[in-house]
Order: sequence, then C-alpha cells, then structure tokens
Amino acid sequence: MHYPLSLFYLGWDLEQNKAIRNYHGHLNGVYSVAVHPVHDILVTAGRDAVARVWDIRTKAAIRVLSGHTATVFDVAVQGNDPQIITGSQDHTIRCWDLITGKTTSVLTHHKKGIRSLLVHPTEYTFASGAADNVKVWKCPEGQFLRNLSGHNSIINSIAVNRDNVLVAGGDSGTISLWDWKTGYKFQSIQTIGQPGSLDSELGIYKVVFDRTGSRMITGEADKSIKIWKEDDNATPESHPIDWKPTKKRKNY
Repeated sequence: MHYPLSLFYLGWDLEQNKAIRNYHGHLNGVYSVAVHPVHDILVTAGRDAVARVWDIRTKAAIRVLSGHTATVFDVAVQGNDPQIITGSQDHTIRCWDLITGKTTSVLTHHKKGIRSLLVHPTEYTFASGAADNVKVWKCPEGQFLRNLSGHNSIINSIAVNRDNVLVAGGDSGTISLWDWKTGYKFQSIQTIGQPGSLDSELGIYKVVFDRTGSRMITGEADKSIKIWKEDDNATPESHPIDWKPTKKRKNY
C-alpha cells in the first residue's frame, strides 16, 4: 500500500532542517518525486493521475504530463530519451519527452498497477515492478526484454546496484533478489517484524542500495528501517548469478 505525501511538495534544506520551497499544483496526494540528473528540474506524480515538472530554483511549473487514467505511483528520470518514465495504477507505463511534454510510448504489458520504477545505473534500460512481476525494458522506445518472476506478493519497491543485483520488496515481507542479466531469481529473504507486530505489518514499502551497492536498506510496515549486508558465507555455488537456462529438447 502506498500513502500519499501531501497535495504539494516541500523542498528541504538539510543543514538548516527546514522547508525552503513549496511546490503547489497537484490536486491530490503526491506519491513520488524524482530529480533530473542534469538539469535543475523536479518531477512529481500522484493520485491526480498526472506528473508535474517543476523548475527547482524558481518553483515554476514547467509542464503537466497528462494521459494516465489512474494514480501515478512512481516516476523515474534520466538524462537521455525518454527523459521521464511514469508507472500507474491504470496498468500502463508511459515514456515522455521532456521538451514537448508528449508521450513517446505507452507500455501495456503489465496486468496490474505499476508500483515502482528504476533506471539502470549503467545500461540504457529500466525496470518496472507490479503485482504480477518485474519487467525489464530497453530505452528509448520501451522495448520489452524479459520478466523477473517468482515474487509472491504485490511489489512496492525495486532497486538495482552496479553488480546487476535487482531486489524487490512487497506486501508479504518477502525480499526477492534476481540477476539483472538473466532474470534468474537466486535468493528470497523473509523479513522479521518487530516484537508485537501483526502479520499485516510485515510489508516492505521501500528498498534502496547504499552507494557501495553492498548494503540494502528497507523501510517496513512495522515502523522499522533495516540495513542488510551481504552474506559473508555466500559462494557462487550457493547463490549463482551467472545462471543460464537449460536448453529444451525439441519434440518433432
């Protein structure tokens, strides 16, 4: 489950610990925020089914990206085309041209609402997470590459590191790990709730990697934030990530 932030977005000064800018314009709760890696541009998305593009410094509204028919759960931004990618409860992903504000492609492969998006840190690809599975796409037109299947609940958040390990966290408290290149799921972790937590409080709402890519951080429904480290006892045999599918024999 996602919880909206507010009807507007606040810019914070980390040193002074105070809000320094308000961005007003959304007609309902804001679910996602992304900053452009090159320009001073902020993109927000929310329950009003649109993404809004802002000038960070002047607070000026630059564009409204309209086309989705339901809540926009997540937005991802990159320096190359498509510069903005949105995922919605309407089961679609839209790729946008920042200059024109127009949709360049609509991806309809998911059968459930898209909860999370990510742009790969080194490849010209991106991924989407929903209740059905994780899908990997090739930029710029959003060509479908592969499914990452095997997660047993609604996916709320996905992340990938430079070692091509993709993780997903969902409502059941399960964290799944795949090899980005092959789509092979090589590990599954079940979080442990804080003492006194209900089963319904085992959900993973957010998962990210630190800068090294060797630590994983999760924000969870039991009000906890957990940091996970790599398993010192893991080996290529116990957790293979260079897996290749076996060739199936053709029946003639």
